Amino acid sequence: MLNVLLVGIAPVDCVQIFSLHGLVPELAGSLMTICQVFGSCVPNISWTLTTGEEISAHAVFSNAFALLLKLWRFNHPPVEYGVGDVPPVGSQLTPEYLLLVRNSHLISSENSLKDPNRRRLARVACSSSSKPIFVDSFPKLKVWYRQHLACIASPLTGLVNGTPVHHTVDALLNMMFRKINRGNQSVANVASGSSNSSRLGSEEGYLRPKLPAWDILEAVPFVADAALTACAHGRLSPRELCTGLKDLADYLPATLATIVSYFSAEVTRGVWKSVFMNGTDWPSPAANLSSVEEQIKKILAATGVDVPSLAAGVSSPAALPLPLAAFVSLTITYKLDKASQRFLDLAGPALETLAAGCPWPCMPIVASLWTQKAKRWSDFLVFSASRTVFLHSNDAVVQLLRSCFSATLGLNTSCCISSNGGIGALLGHGFGSHFNGGISPVAPGILYLRVYRSIRDVMFLREEIVSLLMQTVEDIVCLKPKKSKYGHASFAAALTEVKVAASLGASVVFLTGGLGLVQSLFKETLPSWFMSIHRSEKEGNRGGILPMLRGYALAYLAALCGAFIWGIDSSLSAASKRRPKILGCHMEFLASALDGKISVGCDPATWHAYVSGFLSLMVRCTPTWILELNVELLTRLCKGLRQWNENELALALLGVGGHGTMGSAAEMIIETEF
Repeated sequence: MLNVLLVGIAPVDCVQIFSLHGLVPELAGSLMTICQVFGSCVPNISWTLTTGEEISAHAVFSNAFALLLKLWRFNHPPVEYGVGDVPPVGSQLTPEYLLLVRNSHLISSENSLKDPNRRRLARVACSSSSKPIFVDSFPKLKVWYRQHLACIASPLTGLVNGTPVHHTVDALLNMMFRKINRGNQSVANVASGSSNSSRLGSEEGYLRPKLPAWDILEAVPFVADAALTACAHGRLSPRELCTGLKDLADYLPATLATIVSYFSAEVTRGVWKSVFMNGTDWPSPAANLSSVEEQIKKILAATGVDVPSLAAGVSSPAALPLPLAAFVSLTITYKLDKASQRFLDLAGPALETLAAGCPWPCMPIVASLWTQKAKRWSDFLVFSASRTVFLHSNDAVVQLLRSCFSATLGLNTSCCISSNGGIGALLGHGFGSHFNGGISPVAPGILYLRVYRSIRDVMFLREEIVSLLMQTVEDIVCLKPKKSKYGHASFAAALTEVKVAASLGASVVFLTGGLGLVQSLFKETLPSWFMSIHRSEKEGNRGGILPMLRGYALAYLAALCGAFIWGIDSSLSAASKRRPKILGCHMEFLASALDGKISVGCDPATWHAYVSGFLSLMVRCTPTWILELNVELLTRLCKGLRQWNENELALALLGVGGHGTMGSAAEMIIETEF
């Protein structure tokens, strides 16, 4: 019954449902208990179902373990960018974090929780266990997790002859390569190159060691390392390597997770030679590689992005790093049935991420191999391969973002799905094989949503978003037709589109970089931009319209970025607690520039439009922000606004400032009257 339940909730769709209901931490806590118990059992007893499937402690453990790993996405690489003092979100998806969230539901009593959703989660947490759960409660899981992290951090070490782990390694190697004949030499010797391993036995009981699952998982990294080393030195053929790894995964399906972990770490180290996918030793992608390349070009050409050519060396066969070649060869040995699907769901994302991180064209090669295996997945595999170019080229990311702005505003019909602009042009309607000759074009927004999490360096987007926004404002002014010969209606229409462009820019900044990127935008990028000199050949054609629209665009960008990340009220979130400091620094820059202490290099009309626009948005939309600023700073801002005859805005700013600004507001009213 327990195994049936684990299999039933294993699909990715079910995991998403648990996530939407906030039950992932509770599910993780229960799964850890199941893994600890069944992983410590010796599989002496098994049951055969009417379907022919054999159930044992290993099977229950593997299903529970695979589901647990999906919850914290262990196969995703750590986020390589950490902005400021804020830890990246990816680093929090660990077993410790899941248990911490689960335990937090127990801290407050049910009566003290005002949020009905938190009350529901508290009841669920208490129903399983009324006491906090920690990773130390699961010593076997903790040992495996530490080994997993150590495998990622450094090359594998620590196997000592004569220890239980060493004996387990020998037993597993003999089981994996039992059909190989090397004369008087044992299979373990062939794989590991050592002389201390025991000889191959003939009994099936020896070939299938009866060991607890946790003991097997502890030995698997050493087994995989020995097998891969033997293949690299010619002591094992590629076919023997993949067959042995598949036998190990069939013996204990949970070992696939550790194999994934080991191969991923070894590929990123870059110490293994590449092997030719020639169809003799390793599977060949030649049958459809050119077709995959052509479809990738079609997808990205629709968004105006250049793709590096795969045909750099037509005469030489495609090559992959040895661990990646072994990994993809292992995965294509699996049958595409329900029993294998829950484990392919574990290995698939890791294979995709790993291939995408390798030099071009590793991902198209992997996609070609898997397209031969499962033609019905062709669209998805080609689409995944097309995203790889953005992981290796910041320029390609900029091209994609430029297409997003053009598509949203309908500024360029040459590379957009729709010339009318709007959300439909930005996000499109998915993708499919309804295009003459292959997959249909993909909207640039959808493509960006699939790649932004993998961008290694998000900090470069600070300047690029501002630059793209300014270029978009110029295009709006110069490419959009006038609606009035006096330009008034044209200015109003242009301002509406500038707001749309700014909202898109703010969404990209918030989505891609979060709190750290927004803070950097306020503290570094915007001040630096205003102090720099900017010239455009198009400015003379439209008088002061273009500089003004630039200022308003930046004002909306800044206000929306702040609202997205900090909120507009006085909430107690971690992000809103940083708001007074970051906003205070930016307001200090504005006040110092208005006082003449800082020289502004941009167009005066741009500067005027930004200051008045940003402060107006704060007064109308985020008055709580103003209450968090000190009175002296508000007074300096108001003096600067009065120099521009912005008396109404200055008075409104003081009016929202609270009791501390009442005196300054009264003085201003008196001075204005007389």
